[in-house]
Parts: sequence; structure tokens; C-alpha cells
Amino acid sequence: MRRLLLIAFSALALVAAGCGGTTTASLGSDDVAVVGSKPISKDQFQQLMARAQKSYDSQKRPFPKPGTAEYEQLRGQAMTFLVQQAEVEEEASKMGVDISDDRVDKEIARYKKQFYGGSDERYEKAAKQRGLTDQQARDAIKQQLLSQALFKKVTGKTEVSDADITAYYNSHKSQYAQPESRDVRHILVPKKALADSLYTQLKSGANFAQLAKRYSKDPGSAANGGKLTISKGQTVPEFDKTAFSLKKGELAAPIKTQYGYHIIQALSAIKAAQTTPISKVRASIKQQLDQQKKNEKVTKWLADTKKTYCGGKIKYQVGYEPNPDPCTALASSTTTK
Repeated sequence: MRRLLLIAFSALALVAAGCGGTTTASLGSDDVAVVGSKPISKDQFQQLMARAQKSYDSQKRPFPKPGTAEYEQLRGQAMTFLVQQAEVEEEASKMGVDISDDRVDKEIARYKKQFYGGSDERYEKAAKQRGLTDQQARDAIKQQLLSQALFKKVTGKTEVSDADITAYYNSHKSQYAQPESRDVRHILVPKKALADSLYTQLKSGANFAQLAKRYSKDPGSAANGGKLTISKGQTVPEFDKTAFSLKKGELAAPIKTQYGYHIIQALSAIKAAQTTPISKVRASIKQQLDQQKKNEKVTKWLADTKKTYCGGKIKYQVGYEPNPDPCTALASSTTTK
């Protein structure tokens, strides 16, 4: 089943959902859960489910009825999202991460300019189509900014050494290798008789480009007079063998492949295989390894945080517990290791 789209703007779900236990705040009658010191209200839950229903309506799909397995799954997703959001706010507060109203205003202005041509009306219409009030859209953007700031705080500064870059390059050299290549042109037709006729015409001086545009069934090259650049091993074996055995300017007799009959002419000499030197890809490798190290930090932080919250920092109102309980799964996986 398609995942529930809960917010209009993508946010980093940095923290996994927790389980029941003691908390630092009491669970009120109007709350569905409490996460650390942060309550989650029934109103928040109902708004989220209303947005989910709007998403179903926009797809002309019937919204699941309460009590059905599909409804329970959606309810669990909504609770998981709300708990994640509360945990992000809780952890951000502990780490001194704060998003000011001015920062949110600037981000909204950027959204409007980038995606809606600076139009308040278009922005508000898009939010409404997603089932969001102005305040809910603002909250979603603030949550995204908070998640990004928390990610930056958690990952901190990473170091990628020259040795790291060299080791990665040497172990992934195949990614930086370009095989032999050359420019050719060809005509693809379904029948051998037609291929033989066209070959005879070409040998007598007919215009290759005109015949390709008129007869070739290859959608990728016909409009271009049959021209294309190929790399060794890129095409089917029969085509590859013929194309790379021709001298520059030489025209091959029709050959058969799984696609039909081809008439191939070499337009250039064969360009030798080469490997991109490390100097050309050093910056991109460094960026990739830097992101990888940050992801590893976040993964560890996620695991540690999940254990903390599953240690008794979340309490659910009766009837709102996720099923299956993510903490039960965590405990099981820890036990089996």
C-alpha cells in the first residue's frame, strides 16, 4: 500500500518512534501521547488524519473505515509521525537548537519565490490542496528547518583524508573507466530484402542520412540520419562486433540482431579506452565520503536515541498505541544479536 503522505514539505525523520513507559510529563485526557515533556494532542492527531483523508480524496480512493486493518495502519503511521516530530523537538531543545520566527519567515519567502513565483495566493492554494492551513504549513516548514539544524548539530565536522580518497578511488576504478568508443551511423529495418536493397543503393552512392530518416526503425537515431556514438560492449554483441571491426568510413553488409537487420557505417576512428584520473574526481569522492561519514554518525545517533526513548520516555493514551510496537521489535532485535 502506498505510504501515507503526512506533510506537504519533506522533513528529515531523524528519530525513530518509542514505546510506553514513564515520562517527565503527565498524560492528559486530551492527549494521545506524551513524549518526554511534550504532549501530543488529540487535535494534532485528528488534523493529521484529516490531511490523510484529503490525500485519499484527491486520488479518488475511499478512505479506510475505522476498525479495518488499513485504517489501523494509517493510524499507526500518523502516531509514529507525531511521536517522531515531538522527539525531534525534544532533542533539539536539549542540544540548544532553536528555529526563530524570523528564520521561518525567510524560508517561507524562499519557498514562495522558488516554487510559486513569489505569489502568496499560489502558495496558499498549494497548501490548501494538501490539506494544510497557513499555520500548519508554517509548522511543517519549521519542523523541516529544525530537522536540518539537528542533523548538522549531530554530524558536526567530518574529516576525509587524502588516504581515504585514494583508497576509495583504487577500489572503485571500474566506475571511472571509459571503454573504447566511436561514432557510427546505421539503418535498422525488419526485413532482409529491404536491408539488401538499401545496402546496394548505398554502395552506389545513395545518401545515407536520407535513407535512414526514411526507412530506419531505430527511434534513437533515425531522425539524426542514423548517427550515434557507441561504447564497446554497449550494444548487442552482433552490432558491437561489426561496429568495432570497421575501418573509418567503411560500410558493412547487413547484419542480423534481435531487433532486425542493420546496415552500419563507421564515421570515426576508434577512441581508445581511458580512465578518469583521480585528480578529476577527487572533489566528488571527498564530498561522497563526507556525506557517508555524516550518515554513519546519524545512524549511530538514531540507534542510541531510539534506545533512550524506548527506555520509558513515551506513554500512549489507550487505543492509540502503534501496532506493532517499534520498541518490542527493537528489544527483540537486541536480544537476538
